[in-house]
Amino acid sequence: MEGPTADPTSQPWPGPLPQPEILAPSPPRETWASKYKFLLSCLGYCVGLGNVWRFPYLCYRNGGGIFLIPYFIMLFITGLPLFLMELSLGQYGAAGPITVWKCCPLLKGVGVAMLIVSSLVSLYYNVIMAWAFYYLGSSFQSPLPWSCDAPRNADLCKNMSGSASRVSASEVFWNKQVLGVTHSSGLGDPGPVQWPLALCLLAAWILIFLCMLKGIRNSGKVVYFTATFPYLVILILIIWGATLDGSLDGVRFYLSSDWSRLKSAQVWSDGASQIFYSLGIGFGGLLSMASYNKFDNNVIRDTLVITIGNCCTSFFAGFAIFSALGHMAWRKQVPVGSVADSGPGLAFVAYSEALSLLPGSPFWSILFFLMLLTLGVDTLFRNIEGITTAILDVFPALRDWRRKTALLGALCTSFYLLGLLLVTQGGIFWFTLIDTYSTGFGLLIVALFMCLGIAFCYGVNQFCRDIVDMICRCPPWCSHMLGYFKVCWAFFTPCLLLFTLIYTFLDMYSVPLRYGTYKYPAWGTSLGVCIGVLTCLQIPLWAAVALCRESGTLSDRFQKATQPLRSWRTATTQDVAENVINVPFTITLTSSDFTAQPHGSSED
Repeated sequence: MEGPTADPTSQPWPGPLPQPEILAPSPPRETWASKYKFLLSCLGYCVGLGNVWRFPYLCYRNGGGIFLIPYFIMLFITGLPLFLMELSLGQYGAAGPITVWKCCPLLKGVGVAMLIVSSLVSLYYNVIMAWAFYYLGSSFQSPLPWSCDAPRNADLCKNMSGSASRVSASEVFWNKQVLGVTHSSGLGDPGPVQWPLALCLLAAWILIFLCMLKGIRNSGKVVYFTATFPYLVILILIIWGATLDGSLDGVRFYLSSDWSRLKSAQVWSDGASQIFYSLGIGFGGLLSMASYNKFDNNVIRDTLVITIGNCCTSFFAGFAIFSALGHMAWRKQVPVGSVADSGPGLAFVAYSEALSLLPGSPFWSILFFLMLLTLGVDTLFRNIEGITTAILDVFPALRDWRRKTALLGALCTSFYLLGLLLVTQGGIFWFTLIDTYSTGFGLLIVALFMCLGIAFCYGVNQFCRDIVDMICRCPPWCSHMLGYFKVCWAFFTPCLLLFTLIYTFLDMYSVPLRYGTYKYPAWGTSLGVCIGVLTCLQIPLWAAVALCRESGTLSDRFQKATQPLRSWRTATTQDVAENVINVPFTITLTSSDFTAQPHGSSED
């Protein structure tokens, strides 16, 4: 089956391929063993730490249950269309974030930018897993070392009843023993490495290496545990939380309604950013995972299942979080708002303190931090999968098992060595800087150009026909959904991304970056901006390279650079050919049928 197109330059097999280097023999590309492993892998990739520690905080900060209105509006206007675009692009092209832009060489820089974003996120994301490892190991002590029952905290916890202004034992444990940040004066004073954290970081990277060692088929088996275990823990925490005194106060605070908040632009911006980041759009991981799908997989069905499942997970995780925080506020006789937090402060300070107040606290602590670990593993090794897929598509000779293992080992080792800066005494300042700017305006610009490029350069009509080609027997509801997505890709999604981008810039310049009471210096903020700019620069840089490779006037070069290469759809046409050889009639071949092979040698 061929994708319908009127341009002869984009035909799958018009003759010998113009780029001889891609004819080199290489090991075959892997595929998912089953569609369920793909679904679980995508769900595990999307359901990450942000679902547990960012969504509940945004919900109560932006009007409680009212926040669900802009949240789900952003899901249907931005999340679903961009998610489907990445899955469809990867599945149809059967290629990673860089090579897939053979469909529009002018936008190859979008794929390179995705690779940079994934690398930056992988650099700091595993530090969170190192923290989770540290807390998981510490949870096997009784009493917990950050609880008031621990002998070292006896003096600290005296006279703290009813006071929210004093430093808690869990906060001292986090800042002094885990991070060592009390010995650092700021970004320019990283200090020595916290070696217990460095060992935890090493263990985290070894775990990622082992999970990915056997390739996409075997790593898919890991998700049967890593993707389902967090749901079991969240369910247990919700049931257990409902029995705690004060839990209803926490849930009421979580879902309190303030309709006036809908007038604030920040509420809508927060809804868009949470949808954007929680679904993993623009990182290249979704595109890479979809590239291992069979050609006829129903991407629209997968998009609905994964995105709605992810958003429901965020919503229900809030009940588990705020029921425990409500109990802690009840025990301390303080308002729930005074113990609520976001990000690492929620998981490693506020919630860990809530766990320490419970009977059998070590058990609940082990369960919670093991859940954080599995959430992080799922997200991170799909990020690394996106990086390795991009490299292997550019250098297919590395697909040999030994060479791929060496590549994976080199990547993990490099990320570990670079990550040592983030586990120094001042590492949390660098962590916050990279976290803020690596997934800030740069990621939004990457997604915006991906959407505009597919809609107006490749062609939104052609892209819709490609999706229909993949689904083959397209149900009526899929056709209706595709019409909706077409309108979003062409207008609503780019407009909303532009709005979020503008608000991000305004927020970035009006609110200085801080960690606690520490205000980042101007040179630190400038460095963070440079990180985002580095990502954005890849798009015009590689567009200029694509234009220089063509001939003619600037208009001619632009037109040629937006046309698919002749090698586009190579893998998909082979996949379809394998699926249609069984026919209900007999074909008689003669010797003349074997005298020429117009398709040339097969390629991966």
